[in-house]
Amino acid sequence: MGRYVIRRLLQMIPVFIGATLLIFLMVNVMGDPIAGLCGDKQCDPATEAQLRKDFGLDKPVWQQYLTYMGHVFTGDFGTAFNGQKVVDLMGAAFPVTIRLTIVAIIFEIVIGILFGVITGLRRGRPVDTSILILTLVVVSVPTFVTGLLAQLLFGVKWKLIEPSVSSSAPFDQLILPGLVLASVSLAYVTRLTRTSIAENARSDYVRTATAKGLPRHRVIIRHLLRNSLIPVVTFIGTDIGALMGGAIVTERIFNIHGVGFQLYQGILRQNTQTVVGFVTVLVVIFLVANLLVDLLYAVLDPRIRYA
Repeated sequence: MGRYVIRRLLQMIPVFIGATLLIFLMVNVMGDPIAGLCGDKQCDPATEAQLRKDFGLDKPVWQQYLTYMGHVFTGDFGTAFNGQKVVDLMGAAFPVTIRLTIVAIIFEIVIGILFGVITGLRRGRPVDTSILILTLVVVSVPTFVTGLLAQLLFGVKWKLIEPSVSSSAPFDQLILPGLVLASVSLAYVTRLTRTSIAENARSDYVRTATAKGLPRHRVIIRHLLRNSLIPVVTFIGTDIGALMGGAIVTERIFNIHGVGFQLYQGILRQNTQTVVGFVTVLVVIFLVANLLVDLLYAVLDPRIRYA
């Protein structure tokens, strides 16, 4: 196991470098960020030259990337064009987005797997058909429609929640935004769990456990569910980074100043330091989540061993 972890950590290095390099190049072709720093008027040549020198934009792109990565490994993600440290922006944005992601993942695990088990064990019955239709509707409706409708009904019409989330954003205020953020992924988890449960329910080890007289709940939990969760865990693990980076719509609707909000502002203002810094951290989170998912395989299925 230790050798496998070390090998995977070493494999992360070229993936991390390749991903950050690609993001850095893509962000640098979005446009000229200096052009928007002087307002509606064009910067005079002297001011433009000084700004490019201050932000290191007067150097070639490859040299900018090497300089940036050298600073990243010391914990310095640069300075935004408004003068704020990117690290300070991360310190304010990541905690609320992490809480929002935790709420969304809990909804995925609890509701998605529960509905998937119910439909997988009752395949072809009315409850299975009803949940499948519901998940298809959820997948078909865009997130911004779901979010605005939930905000209108629960926040404006019924006044069960505040229409917008406060800057501190405790967990209780993030329940509805978390459900909106997790809605599409929750539907996929339900359908994936249903398919996996239905396939494994006809396996020999399930029939053997049933023939031995084991209680039905033990057969489902210890044998059927455990082996059926491997593809579900894979999806949820890869979805963690997607939820954190893809929360732009949800955070905009509920006025949450998290990672999605900062990425939106960075792209809108062509703030390369902010965008690259946040995406770099998201790449690390995505790689770590995938490593943890791979290690969790051995817990779910004892037949899996890592050399």
